Amino acid sequence: MTTLLPQVPAIVYPSSDGELLAETSVHVDAIIDAVVVLRQHLNDQPAIVLADQFLYYTQGYPRLRVAPDIMVVLSVTPGPRDNYKLWEEGQIPVVIFEITSEVIKSQDQGFKKTLYEQLEVQEYWQFDPKGEWIEEQLRGFRLRGDRYEPITDRRIEPLQLQLEVDGQRIAFYREDTGEKLLASSELAQALREEVQSRLEAEERAEQERQRANQERQRADQAEAQVAQLKERLRSMGIDPETTP
Repeated sequence: MTTLLPQVPAIVYPSSDGELLAETSVHVDAIIDAVVVLRQHLNDQPAIVLADQFLYYTQGYPRLRVAPDIMVVLSVTPGPRDNYKLWEEGQIPVVIFEITSEVIKSQDQGFKKTLYEQLEVQEYWQFDPKGEWIEEQLRGFRLRGDRYEPITDRRIEPLQLQLEVDGQRIAFYREDTGEKLLASSELAQALREEVQSRLEAEERAEQERQRANQERQRADQAEAQVAQLKERLRSMGIDPETTP
């Protein structure tokens, strides 16, 4: 006799939660420019720079995830990812940026900072382009042992870059030459189009969810009206189930 084992459903790790990339266009532009510069800087290295993509940090638990605004991972195969799973890639991000604001201050300074510290992300940077809660706009933390310490020299040690605030953007400089790294307008435009396409797809998905909810509500209302009509017929002594 063959014993059939129950089928265990596959664990799904979503690649999107339907939320917007960032709070304002100022924050979006800061993310895009930084991503383009970092991708160009690491173009010939086994590395990836991801923007607003889920980082899953515990296998089997898809709810344990975070979506850093920017994360840089070294010693991995270059190329796009739908999301990033630590147990598959085998490499922890070396640098994470959060483009922050007063609205998300508590999350960026609380949960995310603690999580990145526990995951042993070497450096965690917060950039507040509008200066809403970080007066100097840019603030960094570097892992020393198992704790974060404030970065005072504005250096990204793993990438050998120097950071400065340039208005509402981050400026990146090579440590060896002092050269400022410039974002390619073509690459920046391509990334903006990619972001816009993603936002439009998420908007269409949300509209489809709303339409489906409306259809369900109409069906429920129709069913309720039928039930009320049947009840009225019964009160008149008419059995709706046998009436031709």
